[in-house]
Amino acid sequence: MNNTYKPIEDTKRTAIVDILRGWALLGVVMGNYVDYKFIGLPIGSNTKDAFSQVLSDIHEILFAAKSWTLLSILFGYGFAILIQNVAEKGKNPVGFFAWRMLILFVLAFLNSAIWLGDILKDYAFLGLILLLFYKCSAKTILKISILLITIIPIVAGYVNTIKYAVPDVFSDPKYLLLYHSSNWFDIFKFNLLGTYYGQMVSPGYAITCHIVMLACMLLGFYAQKINFFNRLSEMKKALKKIFFINLSITLVLISIFKTTMAYDLTFPTYFRPGYWLVLSTMLCIASGICMLYNHDKLQTIFAYFRLSGKMTLTNYIVQNVLATLIFSGIGLKLYNTMPFWFYFVLAVSVFIIQLFVSKWWLSKFNYGPIEWLWRILSYRKLFPFRKTKSELISKEAEAVAIEV
Repeated sequence: MNNTYKPIEDTKRTAIVDILRGWALLGVVMGNYVDYKFIGLPIGSNTKDAFSQVLSDIHEILFAAKSWTLLSILFGYGFAILIQNVAEKGKNPVGFFAWRMLILFVLAFLNSAIWLGDILKDYAFLGLILLLFYKCSAKTILKISILLITIIPIVAGYVNTIKYAVPDVFSDPKYLLLYHSSNWFDIFKFNLLGTYYGQMVSPGYAITCHIVMLACMLLGFYAQKINFFNRLSEMKKALKKIFFINLSITLVLISIFKTTMAYDLTFPTYFRPGYWLVLSTMLCIASGICMLYNHDKLQTIFAYFRLSGKMTLTNYIVQNVLATLIFSGIGLKLYNTMPFWFYFVLAVSVFIIQLFVSKWWLSKFNYGPIEWLWRILSYRKLFPFRKTKSELISKEAEAVAIEV
């Protein structure tokens, strides 16, 4: 047995997983940039014109919370692959993955200093929790995931009753002075405080969101256990079933929510099913993408999404750096002064540019720069960064195939 463990080879990566990562990344940048519109505005402010409202509805229906829940599934899937890869080499997967998550915590801290909505810290924390389940069977993992999804409305309802006052960094003038400062350390302080108060000690995020994320990660873990993404061609009926069941659930839930709003009704205090709508919509969209991929539709677009998805970590952090330089006091100082549509269009534009940059970058290099750094620190060995001549020739042929 070869007991030298190393990252999954590029040729063994599952294309649809990277495509889904690319799609989720679009939703992440959209949600993050749109949030900048509301920093400094009172909660509930609505300053949207008709065009902005249409874009807001698109974001709300297709992307809001659907992106990080999808990424959570894909994180769980990647976790399972890594654990299997390390275990097959006769190494201790727990020690390896714990070390990898420790490195991710460091990256999360750095990212939290430039964006107060960081999600890497949550994945690092829950990645350690996932280690408790790595020896469980596929059936057990699925049961736990379904159980967590089932109780989410009850947990959300209970958490909403917890009275725990924390500063509103988004709108408190004292904290906004830091955001408007031209000093880098003030900006870092603003974002770190926003991360702490808005997420780490906020019950709605610290409890409810983490349970949602864990449920999704376990679902991704289950998908890897049954080799789901590598068997899409033989699971066409299952995909259709997943799509239509979740579409039906989504439509029913939307009808219920519309009815409660129309008649000024409210859900019971201890039952808040909002995340059910998020998860059903996300699974409907994700299975729809898988079905399109299965039928060889949109292959050129998917090829670009795949390349972006292979550099998810780098693209995510670059998005946040750009946003800090554009919106905060250390950059162009746009703050919340622009109409809503500007933040939406800018996010989509940054994502499109990253699609082309990712294609160019991966034609020259084996990994995104942050992915490469994470790998060498995780495995404690150097990996070739630049592609060899033979790899470049192969990539040129692949690029021609993409264009065709």
